Amino acid sequence: MSLAVVLEKLYTRRRFGIKPGVDRVRVLLARLGNPEKRFRSIHVVGTNGKGSTSAFLSSILKHAGYNTAQFSSPHLVRFTERFKINGTEYPAEKLAERLDTVLSVAPDDATFFEITTALAAYVFSEEGVEIAVIEAGMGGRSDATAAIPAEMTIITPVAMDHAEYLGATLTDIAREKAGIIEPGTSVISAGQENSVLSVIKQQCQLGGNPLRICGKDFSAEWNSERTLDYFGILNDISGIVPGIPGRYQGQNAALAIAAAEVLDSHGTAISGIAKGKGIACSHWPGRMELIAGEPPLLLDGAHNPAGALALVEALSDYPRKRLFLVTGVCSDKDMEQIYAPLITMADRIYTVTPNVERALKDSELADFFSGKGQISQACGTVVDGIRSARADAETGDLILVCGSLFVVGEVKAWLENVNYTGIRG
Repeated sequence: MSLAVVLEKLYTRRRFGIKPGVDRVRVLLARLGNPEKRFRSIHVVGTNGKGSTSAFLSSILKHAGYNTAQFSSPHLVRFTERFKINGTEYPAEKLAERLDTVLSVAPDDATFFEITTALAAYVFSEEGVEIAVIEAGMGGRSDATAAIPAEMTIITPVAMDHAEYLGATLTDIAREKAGIIEPGTSVISAGQENSVLSVIKQQCQLGGNPLRICGKDFSAEWNSERTLDYFGILNDISGIVPGIPGRYQGQNAALAIAAAEVLDSHGTAISGIAKGKGIACSHWPGRMELIAGEPPLLLDGAHNPAGALALVEALSDYPRKRLFLVTGVCSDKDMEQIYAPLITMADRIYTVTPNVERALKDSELADFFSGKGQISQACGTVVDGIRSARADAETGDLILVCGSLFVVGEVKAWLENVNYTGIRG
């Protein structure tokens, strides 16, 4: 049976929507023989930078010689992107068999993401994975991934996002994210807003968790050579060139190296060479991903206010004559906050309608920009937006595609000449 056929069965589970809680996925894991107990896991939670941080750490562990897995969501183009072993996507034909097995024992009301999470544990167990880096979906305590026990939690920057599920305030969201921390395990945190850091510290005090914070216990700085210097918990590493581009990746790389340092100090041997090489050889699509051409396309998955600010900072490293913005968003996003840093940087704006449920119409987004005094052109599909921008561009211009991971996914599918189906979760 092909993966496409089995995925049709899985996609019907999307009718259950998003249902916080771990009871259903725990039942499913038990029916599979509790595969999550056969490998070590590290949780990665937060709002921005989870995927990049996970990719950095997975690469470090791979280069240290461990059979390493990475679970992430959502995928950009292919469902198989969610399941990587030693940096390689899991083969579609094998994933179809594994998914069919998981679906055969799944509770009737298990959701799309719960089944996908259990599938990751089943795949990693069957493939003899030693250490898995598990990226949470939206939350923490009530996220399906919380059913997988972890010996460490990495918390990337926490910001306002998915308030309808996680809480109306930053403190509420931080409490939900930090709730995934298991007592007695190590915690590595990015630099955070004071209210967020207070919640994390409180959680760690209650659980007896050793906490290391970026900017306090370790840090990373870009030097004059545009390489990264890491100042660590135990050791320093200089002149790192991260494989994932973008100035904002400095902290994500630091989180991964700090996690590796703590693992090393606890008996999981990871050399300095493995740390440096792991960062340099890492890859994560759709984050400041430059597609060569005339003009070039710059793809970035920034889809919330904090991500947009990081994107603007990273743009300083990309010289151009003019910046053309091709963008689309989902209707539940805060347009005011997402686009505030970007509006004045764009010379021309091309709005598009992502091919996904909840998409905001291109005409509505164009009206939003017009209301801000910016001339924009409603183009229809994402591909039509790129074609329109290319038709107007001259040598030296740069086309930036952002606003949603779904927009970036559509572009990548078009460039790879494959069908695209935007799936949340």
